[in-house]
Amino acid sequence: MLNKILVAFGLKPSQYTVHPFGSGLINYTLKVSGNGQDYILQRINVNVFKAPDQIASNLNLLQAYFKNTYPDYNFVAPLPSATGDYLVKTDKGEYYRLFPFVKGSTTTDFISNKKEAFEAAKQFGKFTCMLKDFDASALNYTLTDFHNLKLRFDHFKTACQNAQESRLQEAAKEVKEVYNHYNILQNYNQLIGNNQIPVRVIHHDTKINNILFDDKHNGLCVIDLDTVMPGYFFSDVGDMMRTYLSPVTEEEKDFSKIQIREDIFDAICKGYIAEMGKILTETEKQNFIFSGKLMMYMQAIRFLTDYLNNDIYYGIKYPDHNLIRAKNQFDLLNKYINCEKKFERILAKAQDGLIVAS
Repeated sequence: MLNKILVAFGLKPSQYTVHPFGSGLINYTLKVSGNGQDYILQRINVNVFKAPDQIASNLNLLQAYFKNTYPDYNFVAPLPSATGDYLVKTDKGEYYRLFPFVKGSTTTDFISNKKEAFEAAKQFGKFTCMLKDFDASALNYTLTDFHNLKLRFDHFKTACQNAQESRLQEAAKEVKEVYNHYNILQNYNQLIGNNQIPVRVIHHDTKINNILFDDKHNGLCVIDLDTVMPGYFFSDVGDMMRTYLSPVTEEEKDFSKIQIREDIFDAICKGYIAEMGKILTETEKQNFIFSGKLMMYMQAIRFLTDYLNNDIYYGIKYPDHNLIRAKNQFDLLNKYINCEKKFERILAKAQDGLIVAS
């Protein structure tokens, strides 16, 4: 099968080796090496991305924009097949695409220092800032309602109504936590319902391994662009807060290890604001810290909802896995909220630094 895919992209299978690559959980990724060239071959997960053609359309539009407006930016776009198509479909209905491998680039799965956080935040901010004049409405929604908190809350309420009594009892504390933080949903609804923040071109998946670094850990560009679509700034900022601030992930069972690293928060603020500070609206600036609460709350609700629904979405490795994940995210949220006053001072200094620099 893979040989046919390689041929479709104009590569002779006998001249290349193929190995699994990276740590992505959605698409299946391989590295193709040979003839002094390296490529990334990827099979799109059609269970998640129902319309691969829409992803290809988005990337083509963005590639054309960058080529005309920012030709020096390293936009990692799919390569055309031998027939000029950017997707190769197999007889089994699988979709593959081929990317160039950026030489000298590296990725990391965990934030180990504030430089990495700064560089990542700067690259995600730069990406959205460069697209400030691009018509976001031209892009397809590759994952409809991906960060729609109102919808996630509605799904949670339905899950509570239909859940097994035993699961409701086990999750009683977490169900209460959802309502303890109901003000987050209220603030979200007000912002979105009153069109208080602009729709922008947003990456929507700002985990650290979606940044390419050079050998000195300077950020090169963003990758994994399948979720690039219209959205709001808090999706990117909040996801960085959720995944960068703590030294452990949502998989951690020992909640004492969940910490809020203030130096990493500072780095996120400085990196993102360095690129986006001049175009963020006052309302966006006022809700910069709120972004973290929003994304932590939303992810906690999603894990809890899946637990109440008998684990039908997120894969589990042990009983109550999704409940533990939800507890983890609520713990992270509460620790984040406890730091809010400190965050306000850190953010103010970062914004003041932008004013001085300009």
